Amino acid sequence: MNKLLTAAEAISQIHDGDRIMIGGFGLRGCPDMLVDELVASGKKGLTIISNDLGSPNQGLGKLQTNGQVKSLIGSYYNWNPEAIEAYNRGEISVTLVPQGTLAESMRAAGMGIPAYYTPASVGTELEKGKEVREFNGKKYVLEEAIHADVALIRASKADTLGNLVYSKTARNFNPVMAMAATYTIVEVDEIVEAGTLDPESIITPHIFVNAIVKRGSK
Repeated sequence: MNKLLTAAEAISQIHDGDRIMIGGFGLRGCPDMLVDELVASGKKGLTIISNDLGSPNQGLGKLQTNGQVKSLIGSYYNWNPEAIEAYNRGEISVTLVPQGTLAESMRAAGMGIPAYYTPASVGTELEKGKEVREFNGKKYVLEEAIHADVALIRASKADTLGNLVYSKTARNFNPVMAMAATYTIVEVDEIVEAGTLDPESIITPHIFVNAIVKRGSK
């Protein structure tokens, strides 16, 4: 199976109303080219699962500026006043998730774990409506795994099978997102032949990757 696609071919797999995970922290480790292609596609009613939503008309913020977002699931939206204003107007829904819980919920999805208990959010507004249990005298909140239809992630290098190597802070949410989506698209700087990567440097195995897009390809 050939996984090497153009950005347009890869983004064509996304449909209106899909749940989309997008890697990165702020503007770092974000698959900018794939995001731009998603903006150009005009897909609507998207649920965006990410740490944040960039800034107005920057990074993931372009999706909000373009009116493509229906709901957000993530940790930090203060960088993007457009998202806050849209929420206050009732145009989008927002589900806040503690940053560590966000990462663990995606990892759980990739590992086939439906839910788990965590002390994060105990006694806060984020606890409301969730099961709380006590273990060894300490309270924990039940959090469900977070899945997505598609993940857009960023890596430094891929081989033709889809094994991935990351650079520095790009190893934020990208590896766990690759595991948690039905269809994973990776944007990379370099593509090499299968068998040439150092096995010890591979972070995401090819089994989790469906499409590889080289930066600069349209």
